[in-house]
Formats: sequence, C-alpha cells, structure tokens
Amino acid sequence: MHLLTRSVRFAINEGVSKPGSNGYAGNPPISGFGRWFELVVTCRGTVDQATGYLIDIKTVDSQVRADAVPRFQNAVATGGDPIQTLRAVVKVLASKLPVAPQSVLLRLTPYHDIEMAPSDTSHALIRQRFDFSAAHRLHSPALSDAENLKLYGKCNNPRGHGHNYIVQPVVKVRIDASPAFSLVDLESITDQAVIKAFDHKHLNEDTTEFSVEKGGVLPSVENIARICFERLGPVIAAHPSKPTLESVTVWETDRTSATYPG
Repeated sequence: MHLLTRSVRFAINEGVSKPGSNGYAGNPPISGFGRWFELVVTCRGTVDQATGYLIDIKTVDSQVRADAVPRFQNAVATGGDPIQTLRAVVKVLASKLPVAPQSVLLRLTPYHDIEMAPSDTSHALIRQRFDFSAAHRLHSPALSDAENLKLYGKCNNPRGHGHNYIVQPVVKVRIDASPAFSLVDLESITDQAVIKAFDHKHLNEDTTEFSVEKGGVLPSVENIARICFERLGPVIAAHPSKPTLESVTVWETDRTSATYPG
C-alpha cells in the first residue's frame, strides 16, 4: 500500500478570480486582499502496475477545483464555517475521486489547519502552532561531569543555552458539539498552560517540571513535548464538548522535533 499526498493551493478574491498558471503558489492567484488556502489530499491504495500511479494528480487537481474551490468561495462569501465546509468537501471528494482520500487537510494559515477523514466526518483535527523562548541545560545527575560533556557537548554548557521552541497541539473535536471547541479555546488554553509557564524561563532553574533537583526531568525536546502534552491534556478534556488532545509536537530547531505520543 502507498500514501500519495497532493497539495492544491488557490486564492479566493473579490469578484471573479482569473485562472493562473502558477499552481505552486496558487491557482487562481491571489489578487489584492484575497484569501489564500491550501487543500492537502492524501490517498491510500495500491499502485497500478501499468501506469505506476496510485492516482493521477491531475485528477486530484481537477476534482478539487471543480468541487471544492466553489464551496470555499461560497463559504467565504456567506460567512460559512470552515469545518462544516471541509466536511462537505471531504464527502464529495470521497464520492468522486477514483481512489478515496484517507484524509483531507485545509490549511487556513501557515500555522493553523483542520484535517478530516472520510471514515469519520463527525470529528476533525485542529492544529495551531505557538512559540516560546527558553533556556535549558542538559546535564544528567546519573553521569559524571566528563560523561555529561561527552554526551551533550555544547548543550552541557554550565550557563545553559537558548532555543526558540515551536509547539503544535493537535486536538480532536466533535463537529456538532455545542458549545464547540474553537481555535480561540486552543489559543487561550495553550497560552495559560504552556506559554506563560515556560516562555523566557530557564527551564532547569525556573520550573519544577524540568528541575532534576526537584524531581523533574531533563529538558530534552522529547521531555518538553511530553510535559506540554501532560499540561494541556486535562485542561482541553475539561471543555464541555469533550475534545481530546491527540498529540503535541515541539520543534527545538527547524531540523529537530519530537512528538508525544508518537
């Protein structure tokens, strides 16, 4: 079995949008203060031995532009709900694409997206990215000073060092819940539970979670992801709509990240 992912980018402008030729940046292209979107369609299936394709990406593109883009245009014009609109798009793509999508993701901004599977259109996954700056030092009391220096290198600097961390919670929400769990809720909870707790702190010295002397854990990116999950999970679950925190990903740099649970 294979997974094939195709991203279709497009803009919705005031009035009639003229087709463009740059599908990489978005077709139709943005004009003035238009709105830019990306729809990411992931299909799962068996590759056709004659063509070498799981599905022809031109088919994905044409189906999205024929059936999905007009729905988003109408939703923008009428003030529709993104999740409900995505649900309608998922259903129509599942019925018309020759290989049914495993999931469809709507990227509303570079930092916020909504994902839904045709197998469960009563729920959606919402993601948002946040950042905080913090210092830490990697130094295990179970190792000698020489062993710590050999293992952690520059990260064992006695004064610590800093990172601009990126945090991305993924929350599963029930679409028809009332009151709904919204991005506003996720922003507020994450700000209180993670950002205010760790931003501009020395994690080893200013927090109990990462103070080994106080029973905490080393502030590795793996442990930071787990602690963020544990701080966010109960607060998110306490919302009346009963959402669930699926995972938290933390980027230490643009090349290193950890997700918990993995």
